[in-house]
Amino acid sequence: MTNDLLENTRHQISSIIIDRNRPLIISDADEVLVVFMARFELFLNEQNYFFDWSSFRLTGNIRRKSDNYTFSQNEVLSLLDTFFAKETQSLDAVPGAIEALNLLSLRAQIVILSNVPFTYHAERERCLVEHGMNYPLIINNGLKGPAVRALAGPARAPVFFIDDSPSHIESVATQADHVRRIHFVHDTRLAELVGPAPESHHRIDSWPEARTTIEKELSAAGF
Repeated sequence: MTNDLLENTRHQISSIIIDRNRPLIISDADEVLVVFMARFELFLNEQNYFFDWSSFRLTGNIRRKSDNYTFSQNEVLSLLDTFFAKETQSLDAVPGAIEALNLLSLRAQIVILSNVPFTYHAERERCLVEHGMNYPLIINNGLKGPAVRALAGPARAPVFFIDDSPSHIESVATQADHVRRIHFVHDTRLAELVGPAPESHHRIDSWPEARTTIEKELSAAGF
């Protein structure tokens, strides 16, 4: 995977203002701010498919009920596109996320960095705004390290990154090692399939605990 920042993502980042003297929280959306897996499982069941919970991956775990057929990578991507078209705008908020971000926004800037397809940028934004999470939204493609590096810049205040994917956590560690990394997985079934990301500073799966952890680190750093 390239370490270069895609032009589309670069343009989005350049359109927002980041105060380098103020703390910054960069958060993923799916399974961090909005509930993805539970809704995706319902979507699969409606079509007589199921998710077999064998691993922390979509490809290889989506099967047809009638004959146990396992969907290929391309078929999974097609299913995801259909799901995003139908459900992106109406996903539920992860419990505690709204309240935690409201409080954290008093002390830090918040940016949401999501890998939802860019086609559904407006739907993702509408969903977040309707939940009261009206923060700048950046749509990314691929590993998130380059985007976080660009967002964090030459920071003079603490920067935090929150994501459910160990791959993105590792990418940020490689690209912007000064960023504090929180591995967060809302769905308990999904969380049981993956241990703490090796490159994370914290593995936290609830927003009250995540908020408290960030607040303590901000206070320790003098912010």
